[in-house]
Amino acid sequence: MTLHSPKKRPSQKPAAPYHHGNLPEALVAATIAIIEERGVEHVSIREAARRAGASPAAPFRHFANKTALLTAVADQAMDRLKNAVEWAIAAAAHEAPLQRLEALGSAYLRWALDNPTHFQIISSRSLIDVASSERIGPANSAIRALMVGMLEEGREDGSLDPDLDIDHVVLMTRAFGYGLARMAIDGHLAEWHPSEPVADAVPKALALFMSLLRPKAR
Repeated sequence: MTLHSPKKRPSQKPAAPYHHGNLPEALVAATIAIIEERGVEHVSIREAARRAGASPAAPFRHFANKTALLTAVADQAMDRLKNAVEWAIAAAAHEAPLQRLEALGSAYLRWALDNPTHFQIISSRSLIDVASSERIGPANSAIRALMVGMLEEGREDGSLDPDLDIDHVVLMTRAFGYGLARMAIDGHLAEWHPSEPVADAVPKALALFMSLLRPKAR
């Protein structure tokens, strides 16, 4: 499995001047470019407006402050993550439930590693206002519901260890996926597991994690 797409990430494209009402999209693209070039601490609405070719006052019709602008970046991230997860699950529709769960985890990890800037912003709760977002909460709930459904199916068909509590497995799975992605993006994975490339280590770690959910020999 390839975890790094050879294609250039959309977020790497320079922000084009807006026209005919697509200013919010242009501001989000400009914000992503600022983060990738200089870091999130250098993001400002004024600089995003300049890069988007807008007047300094124009963005405030859409975003009241920097937090609102970064929340829009997080909304875009969630939309793309949800699409990636849904595509992966559809592609694995005829697989067993825990195989579909592994496909979901693989899609999440692949998306995070291919989109580190989006992952950084949506993961940083101090930078965004989740409560004001109409996308993040519902999308997270939908993904969690998918995970619970697959685990319940796994319990029914005997592929999930019956001693495991499903709510705890969901939390553990989320923590594993997030932590592994964070380690890979921040460079820690290469330090802790230097024997093979990140693109090889991540799917192997995921496969090992999934094996721990299966029934133990009695």
